[in-house]
Amino acid sequence: QVQLVESGGGLVQPGGSLRLSCVASGNIFNTYNMNWYRQAPEKQREWVAAISRSGSTDYADSVRGRFTISRDNAKNTAYLQMNGLKPEDTAVYACSAERLSGLPPYWGQGTQVTVSS
Repeated sequence: QVQLVESGGGLVQPGGSLRLSCVASGNIFNTYNMNWYRQAPEKQREWVAAISRSGSTDYADSVRGRFTISRDNAKNTAYLQMNGLKPEDTAVYACSAERLSGLPPYWGQGTQVTVSS
């Protein structure tokens, strides 16, 4: 069973930045497509960004140009650099790892991001 552990969340003022990390256990991290999702209180979970095994990236329109997803396969880690944060970015952010097999993805427990003055 693969474990994903997120970190880097916290309280930040509007316009500020945070970098989230997602560390995966095991030794096949490079085979996963990685995604970041977020869920705000009383709202549905929202997909935020994705990075493929080959490094291709995609973003939700709401974060495009402000957030950057990346990965370091040597460290089994995916990152989400968040700049220009807005109050509406406040949510629990979680990473997921899509498996080659098509079995359900692995999920982390999430990290809270709060954007407030």
